[in-house]
Amino acid sequence: MDYFTFLVYNMVMSDYTLSFITDWVLNHGIKIIIIIFGAFIFLKASKVFFKKAISHYVAGAYHARSEEAKEKREKTLQAVFLSTIKVIIYLAAALIILSEAGIDTTPLIAGAGIIGLAFGFGGQYLMKDLISGFFIILEDQYRKGDVVKIADISGMVEDINLRRTILRDLDGKEHHVPNGIIRTTTNMTKSWSRAHLDIGVAYKENVDYVFDVLNRLGKEMAEDPKWKDDILSPIKVAGLDDFAESAIIIKVFGDTKPIRQWDVMREYRRRVKNEFDKLGIEIPFPHRIVIQR
Repeated sequence: MDYFTFLVYNMVMSDYTLSFITDWVLNHGIKIIIIIFGAFIFLKASKVFFKKAISHYVAGAYHARSEEAKEKREKTLQAVFLSTIKVIIYLAAALIILSEAGIDTTPLIAGAGIIGLAFGFGGQYLMKDLISGFFIILEDQYRKGDVVKIADISGMVEDINLRRTILRDLDGKEHHVPNGIIRTTTNMTKSWSRAHLDIGVAYKENVDYVFDVLNRLGKEMAEDPKWKDDILSPIKVAGLDDFAESAIIIKVFGDTKPIRQWDVMREYRRRVKNEFDKLGIEIPFPHRIVIQR
């Protein structure tokens, strides 16, 4: 092939290639762009719709609960529903785009069936996680922001979906717990919380007098502007709980807003220690007598 023939051949092939690309873009490329744009719009619209629907549902179904509880429930349902909708839209758009690009999606769908069959034999743990997660969310056992104990792990719920729950403990450690292994759930911050303490005093102290001091401290704290918004009912004496080895154990408790019980208990302990020191009430500690022979 001489140079002139080669040049003509390249020009013809270039025109053919350009024509082919142009035709493909006009016939398929624009459709693919429309599909992507449509999926994006549909996803945005779904987010708006589900957020409003969930907000309306929570407002009606949980009208007797606090605004904080409603917000937790709303965020949890939104996270689960929106993540599920996002996966469905992405998969549907991907299949439509592949089909428009001329790729046969039948083997992909058949492959999905094979994967589903594999799940039936080896994916029972995943299905168990999904089913457990569904009932956890449906029954509102806990929500994002709650402090719970599940699978012998305690922490704040940072995220939850159908498959797993993420907890953050006091040490800042992040725990990923598959929902399928959760047998018992302990929610320490749902609707309200309880400040519960056992306070020991020496046997020589007048119990009724100590009762009066503890009840007074609880009442003063509930009336303190700094703490009254956190306390639903003042900490008060429940009674004499135990005769321990070196102390009389007095049980006290009161109700607080969710997740505020630990701060309330710390402040109450501080006040009890200072008041006992002021009044000369002894908080006992173990004594040891060493006899030398």
